[in-house]
Amino acid sequence: MSGEHQWAKDILEDGFERVRESVEHVLLGLSPEHLLHRPGPSANSIAWIVWHLTRVEDDHIASLIDVFNGAEPPERGSHEAPPGQVWPEWAERFGLPYPVTATGYGHRPEDVAAFTAGDADLLRGYHEAVHARVLEVVRGLRPEDLGRVVDRRWTPHVTAAVRLVSILNDATQHVGQAAYVRGLVLA
Repeated sequence: MSGEHQWAKDILEDGFERVRESVEHVLLGLSPEHLLHRPGPSANSIAWIVWHLTRVEDDHIASLIDVFNGAEPPERGSHEAPPGQVWPEWAERFGLPYPVTATGYGHRPEDVAAFTAGDADLLRGYHEAVHARVLEVVRGLRPEDLGRVVDRRWTPHVTAAVRLVSILNDATQHVGQAAYVRGLVLA
């Protein structure tokens, strides 16, 4: 393994670990009321944001694993949920009114209002399970994996490296949003 390859893996692992730490901090000590508070009628709650960022990580990492295991990368027009997500093990505990394939992408304010899982331990547990899967993938990356095309729905096609950075970028933005709402809630 080259030093550059290990360096890339270390950076990705550090980035995802920072997201995990930030999720832990944003949930710390909050009541269900705090977690479900929406600062405005079109705003997202802390709980919904944490669930959404975790669902997206779960969905995208499962897709990456699926391609690494020999599946063809999704093609333009494909909207199927990848197999191997952690979510089905958690969905019943959350008791949400969404299809099991929902990640929160495209949710309208009324969909966010229907989110009632204001349990910090539940949110933390799901995030930890997904985080463990993410680290497993990152730690197992081979040099040839980073340049491998994992999604053909975009132009240019998405490589594993681009997808991992995209997941990390999305997660950091969302955990920052959750931290902002936390500040509003506790003000």
